[in-house]
Amino acid sequence: MDIDLSNTLYLMRSLTKEEVKEIADMIDCGHLCYWHKKTGELFFIIDDVHMVLEDDELHQADLKKLEDNFHDYIEIEKPESRDSFMIMEDFVMRLEGNDHFKLRLINALNKKKPFREFKFLVDNSGIYREQWFAFKNERMKQWVIEKFERAIACL
Repeated sequence: MDIDLSNTLYLMRSLTKEEVKEIADMIDCGHLCYWHKKTGELFFIIDDVHMVLEDDELHQADLKKLEDNFHDYIEIEKPESRDSFMIMEDFVMRLEGNDHFKLRLINALNKKKPFREFKFLVDNSGIYREQWFAFKNERMKQWVIEKFERAIACL
């Protein structure tokens, strides 16, 4: 009896470092990511489908391909708001060197609009801005790996 391994090859496949970085960057920019179970093809669509213009043939083709073959793809989900908030909290807790700035970030996270408040402080902080982006980038890559591995394990 021959065993057909074509449907299970994805179980042995993992993402390359370049793919992880690309997915993390695209998710962070507001795209949805889909990975083809058999071919490993990645494609991205704008998260807000309403933003896709009707005459944008490339995005329309991707949407149609996904719609027609949804079961062949795994979506690598973006972090939800609570997950993003936890990333900001982790950054603040690991921040060293400026207790005054750290306290300001903690206060920002406790305000009514914590994402806006945090972003404003970080964007105007000089060196901490670069630290934030490096930290967030690493955490997004970890997120992608975890979501991918969890999705593969569920197949």
